[in-house]
Amino acid sequence: MVGKNDKNKVRKARHDRIRFYIKGTAEKPRLNVYRSLNHIYAQVIDDSANNGEGITLAAASTVEKEIAAKIAEMTKTEAAKEIGKIVAQRAMEKGVKAVVFDRGGYLYTGRVAAVADGAREAGLNF
Repeated sequence: MVGKNDKNKVRKARHDRIRFYIKGTAEKPRLNVYRSLNHIYAQVIDDSANNGEGITLAAASTVEKEIAAKIAEMTKTEAAKEIGKIVAQRAMEKGVKAVVFDRGGYLYTGRVAAVADGAREAGLNF
């Protein structure tokens, strides 16, 4: 009997292939995006810090109370763009001006692209 492919398992394999090439450094950290059904999360990560374990420099998500109140009446795509702007502002406060975009194995469309657009609008270069 033929079963359905687990889409998240396929996405994780794609993400692992991408992560072989994409590494965040102190000069150019990685902007990582995770997308669930109802929420979106973005982190700016320096993979070379902490003996190769990595360290999160800035993060934002739709789960945070102040952000959730701000985006209550927005669509998920508009909320994703706002998350991109907020994570970019938080990263720039830490001195980050340029990042490498890690789409997390997702297609670069919809909410994932909206996060990238929001971060670019706020001033991050990638």
